[in-house]
Amino acid sequence: MKKNASVIVIGGGVTGLSAAWWLARDGVDVLLIEKGIVGWEASGRNGGGCTHYQSPLFNEEQRLWPQMDELLGYPTEHRQERVIMALTERQLAQYQDHGEICAAMGYRYETLDPKQTRELVPFAGDNVVGSVYYHFGGQANPQRTVQAYAWALQDLGGRILQHTAVSSIIVEAGKVKGVETSLGRFDCDHLVLAAGPQTGALLETIGVYLPVAPARAEMIVTEPLPLMKVGGVDGNGLYGRQTLRGNLAYGGGPHEWLADTTADGRPPEGGPMSRPATQLLQNLSRRLMELFPKAGHVRVIRSWAGIIENTPDGRPVIDRLSEPDNLTVTTMSGVGFGLSPATGHAIRDLVMDGVCSFTDIGKLSLGRFANLPRDWRVRQGWVPPIVQDYDSDGRAQTAQA
Repeated sequence: MKKNASVIVIGGGVTGLSAAWWLARDGVDVLLIEKGIVGWEASGRNGGGCTHYQSPLFNEEQRLWPQMDELLGYPTEHRQERVIMALTERQLAQYQDHGEICAAMGYRYETLDPKQTRELVPFAGDNVVGSVYYHFGGQANPQRTVQAYAWALQDLGGRILQHTAVSSIIVEAGKVKGVETSLGRFDCDHLVLAAGPQTGALLETIGVYLPVAPARAEMIVTEPLPLMKVGGVDGNGLYGRQTLRGNLAYGGGPHEWLADTTADGRPPEGGPMSRPATQLLQNLSRRLMELFPKAGHVRVIRSWAGIIENTPDGRPVIDRLSEPDNLTVTTMSGVGFGLSPATGHAIRDLVMDGVCSFTDIGKLSLGRFANLPRDWRVRQGWVPPIVQDYDSDGRAQTAQA
């Protein structure tokens, strides 16, 4: 096994895969190291949304998604357009405000009345007061997409090393020289850290502080239903999509705050953190039935629980550090999938050129948290429940919720 590369990417989620693919397109010798299976966690199991208008990466996200099948050479099942349904007048006004923000950037949307909404979304009921119809954005299949990134990366000569946990970053003479893993040391000229919930703990091994709080998120998948005209429909606090097979795949809180993740990804105190909880599944199911009353008869056939890292302000961190200056860090705070084409491009630019070529990402720098108190999670109330024990099904038994 060749135990060095020009660039090592830690993390086989959608962000790490996209970054590695963008680098390989430039002929860079890149090695991606993943503690499990690429795309196996949140990157391959999410709502698939591609409409992040509040991000400085938004324009690049919208430019790239319609091209991704051709660029990667494999299908992502990207479908353009998205509907945001409102169940109250207040929600509708809020969604119209969002639409106006996008319109100011040159993107088209329209407001639909209840009748028009039910014609476009046949599962909607009499409780809908209207919707906002985005003629941009859309959704893609997360599992197909991470698979496409991985295959495209390998087609370009990039290497993927799975089931290999990184335990620490090696710095010598002020430069990153490599990483220590379960298979020994791997050397590199530049390191890209995109390890999701483990990113903060890995940076701590070299004295760099990245504030992130892991939380458990859940999604449900239903039996297949007749296909809607627009597959991406949000509302009632839910995000998700209809698969091409017809299943409804939806998530959207509430979620459970977790203790900080270890560098190698092991659950704190040995407790399982990725098991679905009956109460959350019931909550998601109820709200999905409220959003789609005419699909209230459909059964939930699958569920998923996984860990998503969250920054204090909810914005991603995408930054090439000044010390060590051959380390690029990214953590996406729950919006990694849709932004992945643009994020990978930005990381490629930071590694190769030192600056993002297509937009100003200064507001996403790690430096914005320089004066953040270390007890920020307590101040914001982002603290996990007190775990007493785990039952036979692996569910946490808590003293407080």
